[in-house]
Amino acid sequence: MVNELQQEYLCNIVAVKAEKANYLCNLVAFNICMEIITALEKIGEAANTFWQNVDGKVFAFEGEMGAGKTTFITALCHAKGVKNPVSSPTFSLINEYSYTENGVTRPIYHIDFYRIKNEQEAINAGIEDCLYSGNICFVEWPQKALNILPENTVHIYIEVLSENTRLLKIDFHR
Repeated sequence: MVNELQQEYLCNIVAVKAEKANYLCNLVAFNICMEIITALEKIGEAANTFWQNVDGKVFAFEGEMGAGKTTFITALCHAKGVKNPVSSPTFSLINEYSYTENGVTRPIYHIDFYRIKNEQEAINAGIEDCLYSGNICFVEWPQKALNILPENTVHIYIEVLSENTRLLKIDFHR
């Protein structure tokens, strides 16, 4: 648990490092949120940091077009050991990948709501089956159907800081 003084100190460290632009992958952890600042060439390191610090099964990714949602999801999949290609499921709505954990092969669902018109369309497409399966689910453009996401969904906001740098804001309690 991080107290208020530690929070302020950590925020100041990240702010100073961000200004100097000499960071690789800096982490600030709080009770209910975490921020990672990363250069794109260090996105794999950011993914490892994420998995070391974040528990959850359903992850909702928000950010402007081209912010790096699919790029970070690809890094998260590779950090879990996914071998098959990872790509945006914009047209298929759901891509399924697999990884092995403790000798058991498990699925990861990569869902994209970009082309979904509303929550009912997502329900009709069977997306709730993935979201409530107990398996890892990555959801891009979740704002299109927020009410179907499980209550304990971890929200990740990706902000472009520069051409090569991203701020990942991870919110554990929405």
